[in-house]
Amino acid sequence: MTRKTPRPRSPLWRDRRFRSFWAGQTISQFGDRITDLAVPLIAVSALQATAWQVSWLTALVWTPNLLAIWLGTWIDQQARQRRILVAADLLRAAALVSIPIAQLASAVTLTQLYIVVLVTGFGGVLFNTAYSAFFVHLVQPGSYVDANSKLSATQSASSIGGPALAGILVQTFTAPVAIAGDAVSFLASAVLVRRAAPATTPTPVRRDGETRQRHRVRAGMTLVIRHPVLRASLFASTTINFFTFLTGSGLIVLYANRTLGLTPAVIGLAFGIGSVGALLGALAAPAISRRLGVGPTIALGSVLFPAPIALMAAASGPVWLRAGVLAVAEFFSCIGVMLFDVNLNALKVAVTPDGMRARAAGAYSTVNYGIRPLGALLGGVLATAIGLRPTLLIAAAGGTLSILWILASPIPHHRRITPSTPTPAVAGIT
Repeated sequence: MTRKTPRPRSPLWRDRRFRSFWAGQTISQFGDRITDLAVPLIAVSALQATAWQVSWLTALVWTPNLLAIWLGTWIDQQARQRRILVAADLLRAAALVSIPIAQLASAVTLTQLYIVVLVTGFGGVLFNTAYSAFFVHLVQPGSYVDANSKLSATQSASSIGGPALAGILVQTFTAPVAIAGDAVSFLASAVLVRRAAPATTPTPVRRDGETRQRHRVRAGMTLVIRHPVLRASLFASTTINFFTFLTGSGLIVLYANRTLGLTPAVIGLAFGIGSVGALLGALAAPAISRRLGVGPTIALGSVLFPAPIALMAAASGPVWLRAGVLAVAEFFSCIGVMLFDVNLNALKVAVTPDGMRARAAGAYSTVNYGIRPLGALLGGVLATAIGLRPTLLIAAAGGTLSILWILASPIPHHRRITPSTPTPAVAGIT
């Protein structure tokens, strides 16, 4: 009897489930890039917000990450994380659509912007925390880097056209009209994510009482702190996030508009050109990691991500040169963040034990993303006290310190990620 030769596994681009999820993320990320520029521009241009007030926009959108550790524990007990992803998309769509509605009554205020970014931030935490547990049932371990690369590549592609389109929409039709597009993108994402049924069904953790819940919350944080790879990843990411968020997206827009004197259309174009680096970085990340190794590529990205921020502080001269420096800085920074994120995310998923992923992601996000509001608020204080240019230099210098955590860890020794990538046991974690 002749044994049948097993068919080779279909590539991800032919996987209908992954393709649907991928499409949903691409659409919503494109809309996000519009809102990233449009909301700060409403505050800066229409509401004449100060640096301190703009810093609160960045702080509030990341504040809900402090709940991530609890959300992760709850999500681990759910059998259908896909429903959580859809609910998170719908919540963000509802929050964003309130801005164009208020604009019709000429009633947009800073308070409303603060509430909207807080609610959308919570929706983002809910989505991202559930995503980690959902992802491992959608993609095979051997495709983790490839899948992360594809998702990051489309995110980067949206970053190229999104800011440029946002600048044109804001300048032509007003920022609330641009934000309405993001609300629609989340509705589209909800429909597509709902169609992305995972290949296997997650097994929920048994529901327990409040005491047991607290125990599981502690277990998630304990795993992250004790695991040598996750611990170093957390400290490196937290260092980068704290310092890069001294300037945040809001203060960068403020700097480009008021200090560099650039119009919304030019700012969007500069960000769009710079985001080509993110696309190239995401596409090149697998090849670079194959040549250098996953760990060394993470180390390279940890420096290349924050260092170019210093270039922004040096921008001067005619408008084309100021815009060009902004675009170049964004270009190299975007390459760095993709090399860092694509490989680090794949490594974290590979070394995290089954049944712990949402909790680990929640604990990780609580610290890693929870530090961002503090960085944003400190950036507002520094920008007010010493100016935007010195704040940019501090952000660049401090962010590069993240490489010290990586070099002192096992991360540089991880050359490849396979289904047999070791997951060190951590005593007392259940």
